[in-house]
Amino acid sequence: MSLIASAHHNAIKLLLLGGFLLFLAGCGGSKAAPAPPLPVVEVATVVQQDTPIYSEWVAILDGYVNAQIQPHVAGYIIEQNYKEGSVVRKGDVLFEIDPRPFKAALDQAKAQLAQAEAQLGKASLDVERDTPLAEARAIARSQLDTEIQAKLGTQALVEAANANVEQAQLNLEWTKVTSLVSGIAGMAQVQIGNLVGPNSVLTSVSQVDPIKAYFTVSEQQFTDFHRRFPTQASVEEQRRHMPLELLLADGSVYERPGTIYFADREVNPATGAIRIAGVFPNPSNLLRPGGYGRVRASAKTQNGALLVPQRAVIELQGSRQVAVVGSDDKISIRPVTVGERIGNLWIVTEGLKAGERVVVEGLMKVRDGTPVKVVSVAFAKAGG
Repeated sequence: MSLIASAHHNAIKLLLLGGFLLFLAGCGGSKAAPAPPLPVVEVATVVQQDTPIYSEWVAILDGYVNAQIQPHVAGYIIEQNYKEGSVVRKGDVLFEIDPRPFKAALDQAKAQLAQAEAQLGKASLDVERDTPLAEARAIARSQLDTEIQAKLGTQALVEAANANVEQAQLNLEWTKVTSLVSGIAGMAQVQIGNLVGPNSVLTSVSQVDPIKAYFTVSEQQFTDFHRRFPTQASVEEQRRHMPLELLLADGSVYERPGTIYFADREVNPATGAIRIAGVFPNPSNLLRPGGYGRVRASAKTQNGALLVPQRAVIELQGSRQVAVVGSDDKISIRPVTVGERIGNLWIVTEGLKAGERVVVEGLMKVRDGTPVKVVSVAFAKAGG
C-alpha cells in the first residue's frame, strides 16, 4: 500500500505543477507585443520653376587666326630670332634670309636709276636749247620733235628705274621674315642654312586670344532655335546674348564664358549637322588650338517645369517611379514620366504636382501604403 500511496502522491504533484505552468503561460500571452518603429525617410518637395534646358556638344579648339609664315624671296636662312612656342607680336622678326644678294641688287637698281636720270637731264637740255631755234626756223622742226620724244622716253626709263629700286628695297626688307599677327609661334619647319622660297612654310603663328571653338549641332536643333525668332536680326541678337560654357578635358568649367561667332553656310549632307563657331576670351593662353572640350549652352527655357532630385526616381524595367508621402505620412508609389536632366535633377512631365513630397533617402525601406516618419531636407541638398 505504501508504494501505491507514493505513486498517487507524485501524480498529484505533477498535475499541480502543470496547472501552474499553464497559468503562467496564460498570464504572459495576455500582454501585447510592442509595435515596430516607423521607418524614417528623408523627403524633398517638388519644385516648380522656369528652367533653362542645357545641351552639350563636343568641341575642338582652333586659333582665331592661323597664319602660315612664308618668305617673299628665295635665299638661305641665316638666323632664327624667336623661341618656339613663345608669344610673338605682329611685326616681330622670326627669321632672317641672307641679305647680301638683295643688297647688291638694290645697289645695281640705284645705279640704273642714276643713269636714267642723267639721260633725262641731257634730253631736257636738248629740248630746252632747241625749242627757240625751231621757232626761229634755225633748225628743222623734226629735230625738235625727235628730242621731245627722246625726253619722254628717258622719263619712262627713270620711272622704271625708280620702280626697280623700290622692288629691290622691298626684297631686301623681305629678307627679314616677320609675323603677320600677334600670337603663339609654332615649331620651326626649317633650320639655319636651309634654302627657302616663296612656297616654303617656315612656321605658323596662331592668334589665341580670343580662341575659336568649333562644334556641330543637328539640323533639328538649328531649325528649332531659328523658328523661335522672327527675323535674322533677332537671331543674331539672341546669339550675342546666349553665353557658352566650355568644359575642359579634365572636367572643369572654363572660367570665361564665350559667345556664338557664326554658323556655317551649309548643313553637312553626310551627317545632317551644321558647324558652329564660338569664341572664348583667352588672355592667359591656357586654351590652345587642337584641344578638345565640350560646349554647353541653354538654347531654350521650359516654363513651369517640375523638378525632383534624381535620387528620388526609381528606374525599374524601363519605367520610372517615385515614392510620394501623402498628408497622412503614408507612402504612395507612383509612375512618372521624366524629361530633360538638369544637373542632378529631373524634369517630371507627368505624375507629380508642385508641392508634393517625394522620398529621397530610405526608398528601400518602404512599400505602397507604408506609414513613415518624415524628415525634410533642403532641395539643394536633396539633389545630391
